[in-house]
Formats: sequence, C-alpha cells, structure tokens
Amino acid sequence: MAIPDANLVERARRGDAAAFDELTERHLDAAYSLALALLGSPDDAEDCVQDAFVRALERLDQCRTPERFRSWLGRIVRNRALNMMRHARVRAAVRLDDLSLPSDRGDPARDLDRELLRARLIGALGHLTESQRTVIVLHDLEGWSHGEIAEVLGIRVGASRAHLFKARKALRRVFGGHSSLEEWR
Repeated sequence: MAIPDANLVERARRGDAAAFDELTERHLDAAYSLALALLGSPDDAEDCVQDAFVRALERLDQCRTPERFRSWLGRIVRNRALNMMRHARVRAAVRLDDLSLPSDRGDPARDLDRELLRARLIGALGHLTESQRTVIVLHDLEGWSHGEIAEVLGIRVGASRAHLFKARKALRRVFGGHSSLEEWR
C-alpha cells in the first residue's frame, strides 16, 4: 500500500530525502504533462519540471495541505511555465511536429499510421486554446479530476468541464467521433 502524500511531505519536511524522492517519482509524469501542455516543447517542459521540484523542495514548509501535494506542485509547475513563456527563450524550441515517434518493431505500415495520427493530433491540439489543451491533457491522459485541474489552473470546476467539452468537440471533428485522447494512446 502506498504511503499517502501527506505522510511523505511531513517526512520530507523533517529532512527525509527518500520521502521527497518518492514524491518526485510519484508526481513526475503529471508535472511533465502539465508543463508540456503549457509550453509545447519537451526540452522546456523538462527544465520547467526540474525547476518546479527544486522550488517545491525549498518551499515544502509552505505546502498548507500536504494531502493535496499534487495540486500544490501543479501550481508551482504552472507558475514556472508561465514565467518561462514571459521571458525570452534562450534556445529555439523544438516544434512538436518536428519530433519523431520511435519505430514500432519495424512495421512500416503501423509506423505510417502512427505518424499520420500523430500529425492529425498535433494539428488538432494546435487549434485548441492553451486552457483547453491543458485540461484535456491533464484529464484524459493523466486522469486528474476537474477539481484538481481547477485548483492548479486557478479556474472554477465548471470552467474546467467547459474547456474539456470544447476541446473534445474540436478533436472529434478531426478524429471522427472519438471523445478523448485516452482512446488514441
């Protein structure tokens, strides 16, 4: 049985490095997905997440509700991403459509299908607003609740639901009836 986040936060506050390592491992994928949804660049998302975890460790005493560590960390990631977007980037960002998927066991037909699907998905995500893109990635790929998303983005739960509805509607037009990103994984 997994140790609750609140217990790990309390242990980390007392200097237990292994507890913070566990928190990092537990929430790394969600933090990265949020940063990638906001920034669009894998390199920038990695930098953002690394900075966010350093900041979280430095400010762990400011986490008022340790049982909601993931949401607290999400706000740190979001704020760091927004700061990165405000400042001029040091290096040119890699465009999402310039990335390539790894080959799937040498099956050229499957590789082509995945590449075409990927191109359609990137094109569709590019037409979504930042909020819609962030909500659909967090909800459909990461499994976050609307309450958690609303807390991290500083919006109401109803707004999160509305962004998801609009994002899915836009993606359905591109993908012919599919309702979520989860179905395309």
